[in-house]
Order: sequence, then C-alpha cells, then structure tokens
Amino acid sequence: MIKKDISQKHPGFWVPTLYFAEGLPFVAIAAASSLMYKNLGISDAKIAFWTSLILLPWTLKPIWGPVLEMFKTKKYFVVATELITGITFAIIAFSLPLPDFFKYSIALLAVIAFSGATHDIAADGVYINALTLKQQAQYAGWQGAFYNIAKVLSGGALVFLAGQLEISIGIVKAWMTVIGVFGAIMVALSIYHIRLLPTGGVNKEVKSLSEGFNTLWDVIKTFFQKKFIYWGIAFIILFRFAEGQAIKIVPLFFKAAREFGGLGLTTSQIGIVYGVFGAIAFVSGALLGGYFVASRGLKKSLFILCCFFNIPFAVYAFLAITMPTNLYIIGSAVVCEYFGYGFGFVGLTLFMMQQIAPGKYKMAHYAFATGIMNLGMMIPAMLSGLISDWLGYRHFFIWVLIATIPSFLMTWFVPFKEIKDEPVDEISA
Repeated sequence: MIKKDISQKHPGFWVPTLYFAEGLPFVAIAAASSLMYKNLGISDAKIAFWTSLILLPWTLKPIWGPVLEMFKTKKYFVVATELITGITFAIIAFSLPLPDFFKYSIALLAVIAFSGATHDIAADGVYINALTLKQQAQYAGWQGAFYNIAKVLSGGALVFLAGQLEISIGIVKAWMTVIGVFGAIMVALSIYHIRLLPTGGVNKEVKSLSEGFNTLWDVIKTFFQKKFIYWGIAFIILFRFAEGQAIKIVPLFFKAAREFGGLGLTTSQIGIVYGVFGAIAFVSGALLGGYFVASRGLKKSLFILCCFFNIPFAVYAFLAITMPTNLYIIGSAVVCEYFGYGFGFVGLTLFMMQQIAPGKYKMAHYAFATGIMNLGMMIPAMLSGLISDWLGYRHFFIWVLIATIPSFLMTWFVPFKEIKDEPVDEISA
C-alpha cells in the first residue's frame, strides 16, 4: 500500500513555498539586480543587456530538462538547487566590494540562473504530477501569487530595505546585506522542502549514455509532434512580448532623474511602490484569476486574461507623459498593472500546463514551453535598454502599447485541443 503524506493531501503546504522559491532567483536577476547595478553606477544599456542575457538558462533548460526525467526524484533537484542558489547569493554579496565587482557578480548570477532554471523544471514537474487538472487550475492563482510575491519581496520590501541601508551604511554594504538575505531565504526554503514537498514521482534510472540520448531525442521528437504545437509556440512567445520590453525599463524609469525623463524616485520609494502598492494588487489578481479560470474553463477565459495582462501597460505611458510627483498616483498606476499582470498570467501558465505539457514527458515538455516563453521575453528585454535610450521613456512606453497587438491577435486565433484529467501522483517522499 502506498502511503500519502500530509503535503500531498493539502497542496497549500507546499505550492506557495515552491513557487516562491521558483520566483526569487529569477526576479533577483531580472529586477532587483537592475536597481542594484544602477545605484552602483552601471549604465542602463549595460544593465538591460547583461541582466537579460544571463536569463538564457531559463530558455535553454529544455536541453537538460529531460535529464531530470531520468535520475532521482523531482524533489531531489528542487532541494539541491535551492541550496546551491542560496550559497551562490552569499558569494555574490562578498564580491560587491571588489574593483571588478560587475563581471564577478554577473558570472555568479549566471550560476544562479542555471540553478534556478533547473529548479523550475523540477518544481513544475512536482506541480504537474502531484495535482489533477482541476487542482492545477484552482492552485494556479496560488502558484502565480507566490511566484510574484517573490517579485514583490525582491523589488519591494528588500529594495526598500536597501534604500534605508544605503543612507546609514552606504550603497555597497546595503546591497551586500540584501543579497545575503536572498541567500538565507533560499537555504531556509531548501530545509523546509526536505520534509513537506512530495516527490513528484520517481524517475526512470537510465542504464547507459546511449539510453539517455535516446530518451532526449524522444522528448524532443514527441514535443514537436503535438497537435497545434506551432500555434502554441507562437502564442507562448507573443503573449509576453510587450512585458519583456517593459520589465527592465520600468524600475530604471522610476529611478532616473526627472531632467532625463524619469520620475526621480529614491530606492526606498521604489520599494514602497512595489512592496505596498504592488503586493496586494498582484496577489489579489492572481488568486482571482485562478478561480476565474477554474469556474469558466481556460478556452472561454483566455482572451479576457490577455486583456487583463496587456492593457494595464498603458499606465506607464501615462506616467511617462504626465510625470506625476505624487507617490499615491504612481502607486495607483502600479496597482492597476500588477492586478492585471497577476490575473492575466494565469492564462499563460495553464495554457502551457494543459495544452503543451500533457503526454509521456510532462515535466520535460513543460520545461520546453517555459523555455520558449523566456526566450520570447529575453530577446526584447536585451534590446529594451537600447530602444529606451533611442526613443526616451515617453515614446518607449507608447511603443510598448503597440507591442501588445501581437499578443491579442495570437490569443484570439490560437486553437485548442481536448484534454483529459489524470489521477494525482500518490508516491510519497
């Protein structure tokens, strides 16, 4: 008789912490590091390029994703990568006072990117295998909420802390402290998940290298044999096309001096905007989005979710044109965008889980999908600094609105295939 542990009966024990741990490394690289480097004197174009380029492992993870289908359990890789990520954050903290801190810290962030991408593969494998389709929809809001609570913590609370510490102990020591906190959180999560995370299924032990390569080839071949797969790939790439350009520039726009077209906010004010105004809005949007899809079904909900996701980017064009000084006005704009982001992102997550992942290699195929999604974000993000420098903040955010059009078109036309529910994985740790 197979024994069930309490975490498998109650996903609330592990879904929030699992996706918080998944979100923190990505957001630390994609958002918090941008503010850190700007305060340490690095240019916008250099920040946008390098902090986007090192996100490449989240795009390439399908290459080694199939390997995780072969060895150990998915839980094993989740716990191991959380520990590695935590330790690497600590090393980054000690690299910041060095003369060539930028190249050392960027290289170490690349290590975190590889570890974080591997964590994503395993974490998503646990989620897909341990929950039914109905549960996936119900907990998609929680998944998205806690993934982005990591975003709010990274870009909000910890940025606010950095801003306060910059005043008292200086910029370098302030960011050493904050990066150290990132590391401590990841180590603590690895310890927590040793006990409460389900295995996500026992993987097949490969007996030879040739068998491993045969499995990898089968994973790739079966992925591209899926019905409507090329439509699905186009949808995944284009859904976040506008966001990929905005995500790097918004915090830099908030920080830039007003004479250069920015809002001139302090580091602590940016932390308040994201940590106070953004936090509740995003969590509310993500939770409501999950239950909205669970009640209506993904196919009927997807275009509405696309609207929620993309239309709120208009608030940044509004801020760039009107240049308000009132923090409540700026915060209200962030509330609008974050609520829509949380509500709409559920649609992309469930599309990848329910239209792309099902089949023989759920975890590896979901990794393919999320890798493609990150490529669709990474390339626009790499170029966003150059485009912003060329156009200026005001015209850049108008361009972002134009860049939402492909997302609407693809969401309207993307075909759906019938899906069947599957039993919950009941293998305990």
